[in-house]
Amino acid sequence: MQIKLHNLKRTYGDLHAVNGISLEIPSNTVYGIIGKSGAGKSTLVRLVSLLERPDEGEIFFDDVRVDNLQKQSLIQRRRRVGMIFQNFNLFSSRNAEQNIAYPLEITGTPKSEIKSRVETLLSLVGLDGRGKAPISTLSGGQKQRVAIARALACNPDILFCDEATSALDPQTTHSILALLKEIQRKMSLTVVMITHQMEVVRDACDQVAVLNDGVVVEQGFVTDIFANPSSEVTKDFLSHLVGVDEAAKVGDKMVQWSKKSGAYTLRFRGGTTDQPILSKISRQLGVDFNIRAGGVQKVGDTEIGTMIVDISGDETTRKKAIESLSQMGVIVEEEESV
Repeated sequence: MQIKLHNLKRTYGDLHAVNGISLEIPSNTVYGIIGKSGAGKSTLVRLVSLLERPDEGEIFFDDVRVDNLQKQSLIQRRRRVGMIFQNFNLFSSRNAEQNIAYPLEITGTPKSEIKSRVETLLSLVGLDGRGKAPISTLSGGQKQRVAIARALACNPDILFCDEATSALDPQTTHSILALLKEIQRKMSLTVVMITHQMEVVRDACDQVAVLNDGVVVEQGFVTDIFANPSSEVTKDFLSHLVGVDEAAKVGDKMVQWSKKSGAYTLRFRGGTTDQPILSKISRQLGVDFNIRAGGVQKVGDTEIGTMIVDISGDETTRKKAIESLSQMGVIVEEEESV
């Protein structure tokens, strides 16, 4: 299911929560929408999931306009949209299988079909044999698996994940993201992940849109955004993502040798991460690179390297070094102040 948004606007009093957003979300993909608190991402997902109507703009599902549907058509269209939330939103009075069965019950599905469907979904999310388990006895990860199964009960063609892993520990987050990617492939779903965590975008999404103050400041393939971010908001997300953490696994975080920040951020992509680029330029131009921090992350199937450095020499020599880095495929960002 392809989603097209054209100039969406939603205002609450003086707050322009969504202020002219246009996006194309391809079908059969995992698409990320990331932003800090107050960026407008939660309002945007309410609009796209048809829980609210925009003040202005249009929403299309596979070229069919859906934001102006009348009541009964809107209800039918909503039933083909799955939603997963941060806090699970499960019924504590129902066990796992009863929670999964709920959307099927309210649509009048025969009991025999419900039983078969629930068993299939329990197996799909890795909860075979746990159908009778009370919700209170399940871990956070298991509760989210129940919530995922419930969201899939009515065979949606779009699945929205609103901060679906924010309440989970890193290991559980990794397993839930892997499950969502597997489900997306098996069911050919369009999955939209709303998050404030760049790790989620890195580990699960194919494309991403970055929101700030109700507008899209950057969008594209995740590998392109990581290798060459253009907005300050994205750069800030990435700087926190690769921040220093001695307990982190190699490849998850940068290793830092100096508490001082360097004057330049270098971004390497793919094969450039394995090349002795700095030593080559150092020999050719006689410059020294003072490496203050560096690390490599896996984004999809591509390695993205980040390095924070100072470059010695006069202005002319530094410019030559930067030109050489660019010619070798390295993105160079100069800090405003050192």
